Amino acid sequence: QVQLVESGGGLVQAGGSLRLSCAASGRTLSSYDMGWFRQVPGKEREFVAAINWSGGSTYTADSVKGRFTVSRDNAKNTVYLQMSSLKPEDTAVYYCAAARDYGCSGYECSARSAYAYWGPGTQVTVYS
Repeated sequence: QVQLVESGGGLVQAGGSLRLSCAASGRTLSSYDMGWFRQVPGKEREFVAAINWSGGSTYTADSVKGRFTVSRDNAKNTVYLQMSSLKPEDTAVYYCAAARDYGCSGYECSARSAYAYWGPGTQVTVYS
């Protein structure tokens, strides 16, 4: 089992940048495909980006493509979400997640059901 903790959230002006980190403990992250999701109150948790176990393949939601980049450093057991050109509509709680043992690929990684482990989330607030 793996435990995940996000960090790096905060308050940022529109147009600014933030980098979120997701640190793992319990098992090595290199065993898992990883994803980032976000959620605002009253709405479903929304897929943001995913990265395969090696970092060689990524999949990004259209809503953030060109602005957000997912990466990982397996030596540090950490996954990152670099967010740039932030907009007020990016305001949400951001969650990282580790995929189930059989992994996921491409569009499959956008489904919440593809993930077995979730962090508690970190708040990102973008003001105009």
